[in-house]
Amino acid sequence: MKTDSYKKAVKRRRYHVRKKAVGTPDRPRLSVFRSNRNISAQIIDDVAGVTLVSSSTGSKALKDQVADGGNQKAAAVVGEAIAKEAISVGIKCICFDRGSYKYHGRVKALAEAARKAGLAF
Repeated sequence: MKTDSYKKAVKRRRYHVRKKAVGTPDRPRLSVFRSNRNISAQIIDDVAGVTLVSSSTGSKALKDQVADGGNQKAAAVVGEAIAKEAISVGIKCICFDRGSYKYHGRVKALAEAARKAGLAF
């Protein structure tokens, strides 16, 4: 079970990242959530309070491509998929929100795959 000090540290890290990463209509925010089994990403316009595009290893479209949703390969597939969906909607430039996670491992793999697929951070 997580201790109170751990939970406070997570909230503090998330607050410091979100203070700088704000999604606007011109430059929406790419938010990442990871669990032990899956990773998901969504592009959000914070001004309107709307999710524009989302992708996850649990979605029907990507479930067939990914055997295990909790590794770097799966994160790269999600990053590529969300970039393709965003470009098809007309989003080219985003603000990256890693949440309380370090820019390392699966979060880094997702971000680099999205960059390769054409999104500008």
